[in-house]
This record gives sequence, structure tokens and C-alpha cells, in this order.
Amino acid sequence: MKSKLSHFRFNKREQNGIFVFIILLVLGFFIIAFKEHLFAGTSTVILKPDQAYEAQIDSLKQKAAAERVAYQQKPFNPNFISDYKGYLLGMNVDEIDRLLAFRAKEQWINSAQEFQAVTKVSDSLLTAIAPLFKFPDWVKQNQIRKAAEPKHLSYAKKSDLNTMTFEELVQVKGIGEVLANRIIKYRTKLGGFLHDIQLKDIYGLNYEAQKNLLALSTVKTPPAHTIKDLNTIEVIELSEIPYFNYESARDVVQYRKLNQKIKNFNELAKIESFPAHKLDRIQLYLKID
Repeated sequence: MKSKLSHFRFNKREQNGIFVFIILLVLGFFIIAFKEHLFAGTSTVILKPDQAYEAQIDSLKQKAAAERVAYQQKPFNPNFISDYKGYLLGMNVDEIDRLLAFRAKEQWINSAQEFQAVTKVSDSLLTAIAPLFKFPDWVKQNQIRKAAEPKHLSYAKKSDLNTMTFEELVQVKGIGEVLANRIIKYRTKLGGFLHDIQLKDIYGLNYEAQKNLLALSTVKTPPAHTIKDLNTIEVIELSEIPYFNYESARDVVQYRKLNQKIKNFNELAKIESFPAHKLDRIQLYLKID
């Protein structure tokens, strides 16, 4: 009786092949398991074409925002803002164009207020970028000087230069006790100032001190007087007018007699003793008909 052959009986060569297959299968399993462990927690996202485009735009926006923040941290002169710099600062196209048109006329911005007046940026944007404005040193010095200048009062709020007391005068910047006394003494000699320009005649009162005084005061109550005709006035009467003495009054009258008439004040410059540099004040008292 023949014995049945088993279907699972393999020769040695077949057994070796099966063994190698099993080894390769196990090895493949371990390689897959190792990769899953190595890349655990990471995932690869494949973007569609439109998603990739959007991602690129978002990346550029983030980069621009980072550049804007970095730029806004650096001081700069607003006179040299370019299109790109203006964009980084948050300015719109119209605001940038206004600035560039202003600079094209070779005009300069010297303050944050001027910058807003030219560009018409919003208050919120100005508040954000104005602290970073960096102007030349001479601009800062001018701003400091202007801030130190007295504010000019309206006529109604100004003091009367003819009634200001010694105490009021010494409060004015640039006027000490000596100048205050000189102002009062000269005012008394004149019988009262007729015009602010008569402050020019006070020795030691420089331009800055005059400007400070006139910012706070002016002649409001000039003394009553009659303007004399230079072609009829006589020597004694002319010598009593401020700015003349007897010698200069005599020379003027003699010149008038020699030429029959004085036609204009410029003629008087020919007279050596005539105080031509005080002509603007002399005309407060004299006229030519």
C-alpha cells in the first residue's frame, strides 16, 4: 500500500527559500515600524495649488509686517519718506503722494504738526510715528527758541506802555532794573510815548528785549499833541521837539530859507546836524504841507 505524500513536504531548497522569505517579511515589518516611530508627531500636508498660493501670500504678509515693526523702531527724518517707507509706516497712497509733491517744491517739514498739515494723516497714525521723527539739530534749536519766546497778546490784553509801572517792566524778559528806570525816565521826558517805535531811542534796550516788551504791551494812550508844519515852524519851537536841539533846529530853518521850501524829508539828510537815522520818530511830530 502506497503511503500518501504530504502537500506540506518541501525539499531542502524550497525550505531555504521559505525561510529567506520569512526573514525578509519580518525585516520589512521592523523597517515600517521604525519609520512610524521616527516620524511620530509629524505629518506631511500636501497643499493644493490654490492653498500653496495662499500660504505664500500669508508668508509675504508676515514678512512685511515684521519689516514694518523693525522700521518703525528706528528714528527717521520724515522729509525723506519714500513710497515703500510710507507703506511700512501705514500711510496710504494719497498721503504719500502729498508728501512727495510738497518735497518736489523743495519745501521742508520741520515739525510733526507740519507733517500732518501736508500729508493729512490721521491723528492716530501721527501719534504712533511722530515720536520717531528725527529733525536736524538746527530745527530743534529753532523750536526751543520759539518756545522760549513770549506769546503775543491781543491788543485788548496788552498793557499800556505809557502806564506800565517799574514792577511790571522788570518782569519782562531782558529788562532789568536799569532798563526799567531808563524807560520810565525817557517816557517822562517825552510826556508819554506817541508810538512803540520810540523804544528805539532807549540806550541798551536791544531788539530781543524790545520784542519781548511789545509782545506784552503797546502805546494805548498817547499824549495829545499837534503835528507842526516843517515849512512854517520857527527855530525855538522846533528845538523843543524831541530829537532836535537848538543847533539842528537852526540849521533846518536856515536850509528852508535858502531853498524857499522843504519839499520832502529826504532833503533834510543834506543837513549835517539833522538826525536822519531818527526820521521815522521825527515824523510823529512834524509834517510837510
